[in-house]
Amino acid sequence: MQRRTAVIALSAACTGWPWIAAAQSDGLQSLELFLAQVQQGRATFTQTVSAPARSGEATRRTRSSRGEFIFLRPDRFRFHYTHPFEQLIVADGQTLWLYDPDLNQVTARAQAAALAQTPASALAAAADLRAVREAFELREGQPRDGLLWVELTPRARDTQVQQVRIGFEQAELRALEIRDGFGQISLLRFGPLQRTSHLSAADFRFSPPPGAEVLRP
Repeated sequence: MQRRTAVIALSAACTGWPWIAAAQSDGLQSLELFLAQVQQGRATFTQTVSAPARSGEATRRTRSSRGEFIFLRPDRFRFHYTHPFEQLIVADGQTLWLYDPDLNQVTARAQAAALAQTPASALAAAADLRAVREAFELREGQPRDGLLWVELTPRARDTQVQQVRIGFEQAELRALEIRDGFGQISLLRFGPLQRTSHLSAADFRFSPPPGAEVLRP
């Protein structure tokens, strides 16, 4: 359950773009240019999920995964987790699909409702910074780990996501950090963006495999 919560929370995080030099000193400007200029791309990613320590434990529990991510703005993306287990998350513009091959199970949710007040609404669906501000409070974050950060706090108080941090390096988006209401922290770090110009809606179609259990909560 924690795994799926983390996936949905971060699932539309998009990779970076070579920005103009002026954006290199301002995370908010980098975000604004990202929304205006990035339309599609492909990148590898690593994800680290850190959960609060259990009673009697001294440190937080962590687990890592990796995979590949493609996106086509404004509302299509595909996360393919390949390690340590396979999982596929696809947004086709109408439905958010989560496929777990080990369980042979597919979960289908209405995309707009599933991604409301998440990084998806900020990075994959918003047309500009003004649209992001309608759902999030924005502020410039403190530099950390060699990155410039933008902090987003959802205006709604009944969302699982408590805070989102987006990190840029030399005007390219490099990291996405999500903190949820359970004290869990999910950190995605992206590899170099492969810019593409041939992605289409067909690349984000998903059909449940034969015999898979399909859940529609």
